[in-house]
Amino acid sequence: MSDTFKALVVRKDEADGKTNARIETLTQADLPDGDVLVAVEYSTVNYKDGLCLGAGGGLVRTYPHVPGIDFAGTVLESQDERYSKGDKVVLTGWRVGEIHWGGYAQQARVKADWLVPLPDSLSTRLAMAIGTAGFTAMLAILALEDHGLKPGTSPVLVTGAAGGVGSVATAILANLGYEVAGVTGRPDSADYIRSLGATQIVPREELSETTKRPLEKETWSGCIDAVGGAMLARVLGQICYGGSVAAIGLAGGANLPATVVPFLLRGVNLLGIDSVMQPFEKRERAWQRLARDLPLDKLESMIHPATLADLPNLGRDILAGQVQGRVVVDVNA
Repeated sequence: MSDTFKALVVRKDEADGKTNARIETLTQADLPDGDVLVAVEYSTVNYKDGLCLGAGGGLVRTYPHVPGIDFAGTVLESQDERYSKGDKVVLTGWRVGEIHWGGYAQQARVKADWLVPLPDSLSTRLAMAIGTAGFTAMLAILALEDHGLKPGTSPVLVTGAAGGVGSVATAILANLGYEVAGVTGRPDSADYIRSLGATQIVPREELSETTKRPLEKETWSGCIDAVGGAMLARVLGQICYGGSVAAIGLAGGANLPATVVPFLLRGVNLLGIDSVMQPFEKRERAWQRLARDLPLDKLESMIHPATLADLPNLGRDILAGQVQGRVVVDVNA
């Protein structure tokens, strides 16, 4: 592997504060400190990536910067006994791509604690079809299961079902035998969501308005919610007795105009899902379950291929809610 490699580098103009991203040639000496050097093969595009690629730099603290909060590849060098040259690894979270250089490069140097061995049944390409979005979806499903969710009851609701987290969650839940209802604001996404296994499509407008009633008909055995805001408040009042909502996003806003009534009268649980700082044991559990429970044919149907050169436009698209399924970035293309 050459000492030089290509990367998408974001730089900031000190005069006007604007940022720009372009492909540059770097050397290993440019990389930040870490104890494992990885030959990156694939990355992906998440909402946070869109923020870091945007005109204001989003979550980035220092420049120049290499974004990309996810990557999968092969270990080149390791100073940690847990990893050896040739090992396949995956990385999500830990503020990589935000405050530490990330996966939009052909090489990355990171801490060994941030890596997870890639399950044998997953390629690096499929690992990035999963990425943070799929990892988050699996964490949400595990949390719901740990709080009693089982197939054969009322449907499980997935909001933002055409997005990255929603797509993977829908496919896994359907594969596990759950009846899935997918919420979307894009009518042209209905067939795609059904192809992942959803049996019911719920138009976004049916749940986007607040109601004065703290409780409605018990409709959903559980929910994976990527929206937050008024929709999450509405859904809480529709969860069956003892059911849970796994909150993974705030596309609809950070405020929660809800009451405590669903918690007190129906024993509803609101479960917060964080994918960034999860300990190794939970990460390994989630990746093993993804390898087992995510149907790979469904995963393939979600994939949209991309290259480093495509990333600035894709960053804008994901912020505008225009990315469906999972973008897989071949950093070597």
